[in-house]
Amino acid sequence: MKRFTCAEGDGLVLGNVLSAKAAKRKLWLAIVAVTGLAILTSGAGSALAAPVSAKVFDVKGFGAAGTGAANDSPAIDRAVSAANRAGGGIVEFRSGTYLAAGTVHLKSNVTIKVDPGATITGAGSGYDAPEPNPYDKYQDFGHSHFHDAMFFGDKVDNVTFTGGGTIDGGGHLITGNPKSGQADKIISLTRCTNLTLSGITLKRGGHFAALINGCTGVTSDHLTISTASDRDGWNIISTQNVKITNINDAANDDALVFKSDYALGAKLPNGHVTVTGAHLSAGCCNALMFGSETCGDFTDYNFDQITITGAGKSGLGMVSMDGAVISDVHYRDITLSGTKSPIMQKIGTRKRCGNSPGVGSIHDITYDNITGTNAGSLSPTLWGEAGSNQIRNVTFTNVNLTLPGGNGTMSTGVPSNNPNDYNPTSIGTRPAYGWYLHNVDGIKFVNSSVRFSKDDGRPSVIANTGGAVVFDHFVAQRGGNSPSDLLFQNVTGYCVTGGANTSGGALRVGSTGSTAGC
Repeated sequence: MKRFTCAEGDGLVLGNVLSAKAAKRKLWLAIVAVTGLAILTSGAGSALAAPVSAKVFDVKGFGAAGTGAANDSPAIDRAVSAANRAGGGIVEFRSGTYLAAGTVHLKSNVTIKVDPGATITGAGSGYDAPEPNPYDKYQDFGHSHFHDAMFFGDKVDNVTFTGGGTIDGGGHLITGNPKSGQADKIISLTRCTNLTLSGITLKRGGHFAALINGCTGVTSDHLTISTASDRDGWNIISTQNVKITNINDAANDDALVFKSDYALGAKLPNGHVTVTGAHLSAGCCNALMFGSETCGDFTDYNFDQITITGAGKSGLGMVSMDGAVISDVHYRDITLSGTKSPIMQKIGTRKRCGNSPGVGSIHDITYDNITGTNAGSLSPTLWGEAGSNQIRNVTFTNVNLTLPGGNGTMSTGVPSNNPNDYNPTSIGTRPAYGWYLHNVDGIKFVNSSVRFSKDDGRPSVIANTGGAVVFDHFVAQRGGNSPSDLLFQNVTGYCVTGGANTSGGALRVGSTGSTAGC
């Protein structure tokens, strides 16, 4: 790899070949290949030869001290600009501590390579002011403003963060609304294409470790996020074509969350996302979540091989509050523990979006091989709205949850609900210790079960209002004073086949205003 200093980098002339966008894209792919090889062969006895010589812009050659005392942001900006003018390159941070006391302005075709032993740390002031946003009434301050970050870019292509080092807010980034000069996020990107976040650690990010909005083509492998003392991990908003593997994300607020807001002044699409091999936790809030901001529609999401070890709200949460249609989402091979609510789906009527939205919908969702232990005091819930806004076509296969239990008998009437609130606590105490289903159609449980840790006087399942609710070989633990195991209220076409209680006896099925369909 050839290294460039400030003088040499500023004077590069690459000619007409690299002026073409296709050539820049080709160079960026070569840079990603080279940096990827560096990560894969780090610590090996011999490194593989890089197929292409990538341009390297060492930030120390542009004036960075790397001591943690002087502000290195101006030098980093110069290195980024030089790499961009060269048609693309690697901005490298060798071992040391780099104080970024000002916003670094990302540009296209630039790789930020933070080597092992290198840390970029934040400061309490010096960052760009939050930009005006005429649409900020539709989401909170942090989601509405993007410039007030350690790293910011808008309409950039082919940006990569990699290298094995750390970017640490240092406890200086703001978890609420920042004042002038303060930052509330580490990485902030809008309307980007071909973003890579791999092999680095993001710590103490303030409101967000990473916030992206309106992007497409996102790749992440072995990203570590540690924001349990701050707020959110990674917010992926109005973004398509995402592949995340081997993420370790420990947050306080939401860990890994998919949203669609109106911060960019439009209802934008979301989808074509895979997440594989994740370890997630969220101290106060949601581990793996859709919403609450849900303006645009979501489709084609696949979540596999995920471990969730704590969530103060939902482990697997999905809400449509602002008119979104959420469909074609699939969860497989997931283990949950220590969640307040293991699985939650809700359709609300907040309609906080600038395109005069109606009421949204959730349909065609599958859960396969899900295990929940110490799964939460709030019963797993599917809560739809009436009529065409019911939750539809959701299948649970080999989903086995152990809930705390410990309640006595109570009214089996419909609990209270705040339709403008997405939190699991927006619905009153569920009259079932296990699943509570309200306004649903086409819900099926196959080879699944619910159990409790402490005897409970409520039914294991209540389905209220809807149709075609099927329990095929369902196992439920029976409470000592519970009136029934499965209770159907105003459900047309329910079906229970091959089930049993945990002692091997038949399930007690109760129904009011309902008809069997098998």
